[in-house]
Amino acid sequence: MTVPTDSDLADLARATGERLQQANLQLVTAESCSGGWIAKAMTDIAGSSAFFDCGMVVYSYEAKQRLLGVRAQTLEQFGAVSRETVMEMVSGALVNSGAGVAVAVTGIAGPGGGSADKPVGSVWIAWKQRGGYARAQLFQFDGDRDAIRRQTVQQALTGIFAPV
Repeated sequence: MTVPTDSDLADLARATGERLQQANLQLVTAESCSGGWIAKAMTDIAGSSAFFDCGMVVYSYEAKQRLLGVRAQTLEQFGAVSRETVMEMVSGALVNSGAGVAVAVTGIAGPGGGSADKPVGSVWIAWKQRGGYARAQLFQFDGDRDAIRRQTVQQALTGIFAPV
């Protein structure tokens, strides 16, 4: 996968914002390894209040629990970088916002922190529309910390309107 440039991400955010506005939806983000970059990309667009509700950067276990309602048992059993955690994150983002669609990301951007079963570049992304079912996908991105985070933003935005 090619690492997206700032221009690529801006174009994607603009197109995503237009589609959200056409669908009369606002977006909420719940971000761990991307550190708010998805929210930044969306709010870099003038007039983004029409399609962006809020973003939460939830890096610690405690923040995931307090702000999104991720269960301690989920984090203890599966870890922060897991399908189970990202599914609870995306649902919690909708519960705790006025948005109609949510995206959540959790992963290992590196350079450290990886393991044999969860190597650096492992990123879970989940999407959910209010009243619908959440879906999640595991990505394995390559490159340094910046490259992994850029690819995370790209896939998070691309997946909002991807066919289920």
